[in-house]
Formats: sequence, structure tokens, C-alpha cells
Amino acid sequence: MSEAAVAVASAAGILSEKIRNRTAKCGVIGLGYVGLPLVVELAEAGFPVTGIDLNVDKVNRINEGQSYVKDVPTEALARVVEQHKVRATTDFSALAEVDTVNICVPTPLRKTKDPDLTYVVEAAKAVAENLHSGMLIILESTTYPGTTDELLLPMFERTSLQAGRDFWLCFSPERVDPGNAVYQTRNIPKVVGGVTPACTAMGALLYRQALQSVVPVSSARVAEMVKLLENTFRMINIGLVNEIAMMCDRMGADVWEIIDAAATKPFGFMPFYPGPGLGGHCIPIDPFYLSWKSRQTGFEPRFIELAGYINGQMPHFVVGKVQSALNDRYLPLKGSKIHILGVAYKRDIDDIRESPALDTIHLLRKGGAQVTYSDPYIRSIHEDGIEMESVPVEAGIAGADCVVIITDHALFDYNAIVKQARLIVDTRNATRSRAAHVIRL
Repeated sequence: MSEAAVAVASAAGILSEKIRNRTAKCGVIGLGYVGLPLVVELAEAGFPVTGIDLNVDKVNRINEGQSYVKDVPTEALARVVEQHKVRATTDFSALAEVDTVNICVPTPLRKTKDPDLTYVVEAAKAVAENLHSGMLIILESTTYPGTTDELLLPMFERTSLQAGRDFWLCFSPERVDPGNAVYQTRNIPKVVGGVTPACTAMGALLYRQALQSVVPVSSARVAEMVKLLENTFRMINIGLVNEIAMMCDRMGADVWEIIDAAATKPFGFMPFYPGPGLGGHCIPIDPFYLSWKSRQTGFEPRFIELAGYINGQMPHFVVGKVQSALNDRYLPLKGSKIHILGVAYKRDIDDIRESPALDTIHLLRKGGAQVTYSDPYIRSIHEDGIEMESVPVEAGIAGADCVVIITDHALFDYNAIVKQARLIVDTRNATRSRAAHVIRL
């Protein structure tokens, strides 16, 4: 065996052994809803973990053992902090000391619906500045197919180090579902693909120490595409059922009854449900990464564009239902008091990103309505030009000409809401009511 081959085998062997005996020092960049749960899982598996984030408040709270992510119990975080398994810092030079690093930073869209990889690039630059032989790097931020090979790999190989020989580079899509009590970071199967087979093997080895199930794939590009397929599948099917809901509205048919009946078929059908629009960190955004990349190859992604258009129209459809319901009671939208129940993007979480409630509020205000809201998880809104404070549910309902259920939080007492409200537009079928004053989507 040549000296070079011995060196490669030695570097891989050293890191593999560190990972297996849980002495590898792990780094996680980005301490949000993806990064913080991963920090805790790695620490609970026995690894010493350094979390890195530019947000000083997040760093301080972690070091004090206080969780700000609902899916991470404060007790679990406090335990690993007290055991000196976790520390957080704003100093990226800490990367020089780690053996593995997971990049879990946001990947938003620009207003033009083009990918904005600013956070990924900045994180990768910090890794490149501290890159050393024997390091495993895994990107978890959702992005377009080819990012790991085309963007990250050249940045890291500008040194004399080579992927698969001196360091290992992978992509592994985050699959976090905030608020899901059954599936969380530990028990969601973890897909991982590297830029070389050796990279895939090293990434899979790390995850197997902390997570229940690991799914290696042939390349980073395949792993990137997996995430986009998952969320594009959801986005398109939600778009389909939203269009069906609008059809049923014209035909006078109950879309909720239709879906429930169709769902009794034991094969060939999977129920999706209509709603006021898409929200959150993934489904409204991820398909457009795929759409953008597809257009770069000269392929027009028609399903994605059409589903995006239909889903984007749902807040307009909801406001139309509100206006029609008011008109039937001889009330104009202008001047009416509209109370929104739930502004988070999904039930039982405290996240408002991309929430359809924001568009709905804008449209109602544009029509001259006076809008208030109640949400047990979102105490105030300070974004997208909206400055509002949540009010108690009973007070909001008592003064409202119409109550609009946007997010079906379990904490809401829907029986009481149906009894107390003069008029309800229920976009989630949360009330399950057929009362005359309840208008369902």
C-alpha cells in the first residue's frame, strides 16, 4: 500500500473510531428548530457538541439550559448542558476543534422565488476557514439538487484537502415536523448521501450512533432531491384538494364529506385536506427550489407552478367566503369586525413563518375590515407590516361580526365558539358543525 493510501486509511480509521466510541467532537451550525434537536440527540448519544449561532440570545439560553424550541424539552437540554456535553457559542473559530459539523441554517426564497443560499454560503465559508484533515461536513439545509457538489465541494477543495480522502462531505435532508408528538429527530429515518461512497459511509456512521434508522443513498444530489420530492408531493396534492374545494363550493357539495368518504378506499387513495393556504418553513418554499433548478436545465415544471398558483389563491378564496357570508347577513366587509382564530402556520405550534393568516389579514384590511386575532402560541405579530397583539378568545368573539378559523389549535373550545359566535367561516373543518351560521370551506 502506498503512503498516500495508508494516510487515507489512517484518516478514515481515526475518525471512524472516534465516531464509534463517541469521542468525536461534533459541531452544529444553526440552532433553530432543526439544529437544536440534533444537538440534543448527539449529546444524549454521548458526543460532546458545540452549537454555533449568531443569535446571542439563543446561545445564552442554551448555555443556561433553557430550550426555546417546543420539540426540545428544557429538562433534556439542561441535562446535557449540566453534563458538559453541550455548549453554544457565536464564535465560528470553534470549528477548528470539531471532528464533525452539521450545517442547519435557513434557506429562504427571494421575492423572485429564486433560492437564497446566503446563510449556507456564509456557514460554508466559516467551515472552509477552519477545515482540517479528518473532518466530516454534512449540509442539512434544504436546497436545490447539486448544491453540495457544485457550491460546497469547490469551496472546500480549494485547499490541498480532497473529499473522500482527507475530509468527508454529505447532504442529509432535515425532516423535522414541528409539533409532531410521534415522529421527531430520533425516530424519523435519516437519508444521507455523500459526494463519494466513502463520504456516504462516514455520514451514515455518525447518524447511526444517535438516530434509530439511517437510509444511505448513492449521492448528495439524490439526497437533495429526496427532500424536494417529499415536499413537492405534499404541495401538489394540497393544491389539488384546494382546487377540488373551490369546485365543490361552486357545485354546492361538501368537500369534507367527499374526502372522508374517499378515504375509506383501502388502496390507491391518500387523503389530503384543503385549507386557507400553505405555510411553514418547507412546503411553500422547497418546491420552488426544484422549480428553479428545473428551469436551469430547460425543463418547465408545470405541476409545481400550477399548484403554487392555486395554493396562493386560497387566502383570496377565504376572504371571498367571508365577504359572501357577511353579504348574506346584509353586512359589508368594509367596517365589519373580523376575528381570526389561529395565526400560526399549523396547529399547536408557535411558528408564523409563511402563515396564510398573514395574507388573509392583509386582504381583510385592504377590504376595510377591522381585524383582531387570538392565538395561544403567538402572543403578538410583528412582521410583514402587521403589528398586532393576541386578545382573549371570548373577548374577540364577542365583538366580532365574523370569526374566521385559520389554524385549528387543539386548545380552542370549538363547541363554545360555535355557541358564542354570530358567524363563523371555518377553513379547517375544526368545528365539524353544520349549523346555519357556520360556513365551511
